Amino acid sequence: MPRPALLTDDEILVWSESHPLWKRDGLMLKRSLQFGDFSEAFAFMTRVAIMAEKADHHPEWINVYNRVDIAITTHDVGGLTMYDTDFAAGVDAIAPG
Repeated sequence: MPRPALLTDDEILVWSESHPLWKRDGLMLKRSLQFGDFSEAFAFMTRVAIMAEKADHHPEWINVYNRVDIAITTHDVGGLTMYDTDFAAGVDAIAPG
């Protein structure tokens, strides 16, 4: 299956305007989330991991107690694609309000 094309800077900017919790950092989209405690953070990570397996698109992340930092990019094409924006939107859908 062919990989998606890289998004243009303008496409990323338009997407970012409707997803302000995500920040572009070079070739990655990043978001930091905070939870009530470690168990809540881990439960969220489990839901994201299931989503990632289904999508075959996996984040880089760090968990420290109640904080989860997520970074996503499409490594094999060297930047941001619709896989990343779709994944980020999926994270937003399961993140606590």
